[in-house]
Amino acid sequence: MTAHLGLIAAVRDRLREMGDPEKAGPMRDYMKSDLPFHGVQAGRRRRAMDEIFAAYPISDPVTWDDTTRTLWRAATHREERYAAVQLTGHHLYRDFQGPGAVGLYEDLIVAGAWWDYVDEIAVRRIGPMLRDDPAHMRPIIRTWASSGDLWLRRTAIICQNTAGAATDARLLFDVIEPNLGHQGFFIRKAIGWALRSYGRVDPDAVVRFIKETEQRMSPLSRREALKNLKDADPAAHALS
Repeated sequence: MTAHLGLIAAVRDRLREMGDPEKAGPMRDYMKSDLPFHGVQAGRRRRAMDEIFAAYPISDPVTWDDTTRTLWRAATHREERYAAVQLTGHHLYRDFQGPGAVGLYEDLIVAGAWWDYVDEIAVRRIGPMLRDDPAHMRPIIRTWASSGDLWLRRTAIICQNTAGAATDARLLFDVIEPNLGHQGFFIRKAIGWALRSYGRVDPDAVVRFIKETEQRMSPLSRREALKNLKDADPAAHALS
């Protein structure tokens, strides 16, 4: 095993010390979590984990991968898994974000199977990797868009949500297409969210896409896509 056991122990100890039992129950209920919570709110948790990651640096990507997986798999509370996801994005490990990390992220997405884990990985890990290495990542994103796993599909749809003008619009529309008939709430919501995000850059393109696919797009996706869409061409008014 190559996991950094000192880091893992420090994470667990700190979260236990910071726990608030009065907050733990409501947090678990809100997230519909199989794991209990310690009751550590997000801002405090992130600051504490950053301190630990700085104090227990990891020297190579194999140890980083194994530490993340071990922290995730052995978690007794949900915050430990949040810490594992946070570790993947820590600034010390920026150089580890590349093709070798795709397997780790795919495994966390499938195992996490809920929006609080998946959306962070999709938007803040997979999205930047796509922008840094589009030739490698585009085929992966296209494959995920038709996956049998709902959360890989969601990742493919929302991973460009913070890309702004750097959004690969063709890829965005291409990964939405095979999901237009999907019945899942988290897919339909993701479609609307992704289109709304890109609508800030090119509202007319979003309106055209909605018009072209209006017979297949769910009302939920359509409503979400058109929220705050003020700068589209006049055709947008006919859709709202």
